[in-house]
Amino acid sequence: MIAYLKGIVAIKKQEYIVIDVGGIGYKVFMPENEIEEIKIESDIKVHTYLRVREDDVSIYGFLGMEELAMFELLIGVGGIGAKSAVSILSNIAPSKFALAVISDDVNTLKKLPGIGAKTAQRIILELKDKIKTEEAVSESKEDSKPIKLDESVNDAIEALQVLGYSRKDIENELSKINTKDMTTEDIIKIGLKNLGR
Repeated sequence: MIAYLKGIVAIKKQEYIVIDVGGIGYKVFMPENEIEEIKIESDIKVHTYLRVREDDVSIYGFLGMEELAMFELLIGVGGIGAKSAVSILSNIAPSKFALAVISDDVNTLKKLPGIGAKTAQRIILELKDKIKTEEAVSESKEDSKPIKLDESVNDAIEALQVLGYSRKDIENELSKINTKDMTTEDIIKIGLKNLGR
């Protein structure tokens, strides 16, 4: 598995870039909004997902770990392929996506390309189920009770779990932050920044 590619941007197109790594050009599909930020001949590090199919081997790349985590979650949802996941990532930030999932906000998800009401409901259902399963496993391992926190912090913890982080790691990072008077989305953004280090 290729975890990341570090090299020079040789080619830039609407759906992909080509990264020159030691004389080998890797074609990397990326969200359009991230491609817009990239300059030709600049040094770049891209976090990658190698997708292997019977008739195709493709590399998908992301500038941040949280985008990669969201991509991996999305392709795990029934009916969402890699190209749809990249398109979704071009149109919504991971923090807003996670918030939409935990607040059952079907309308926000429906506005994303290729996502209808049924797919939006499936995303919410499957990702929330994943959180519940992970919490059950972690509680049985640690035999501890969840910490009581205010509503915005609890919502932020759930949203960060949607993006694939463990509750223990999230609570550890958020305990270092003064979350008083912060919105749920602000807490998610700071949590993402700290967890992605």
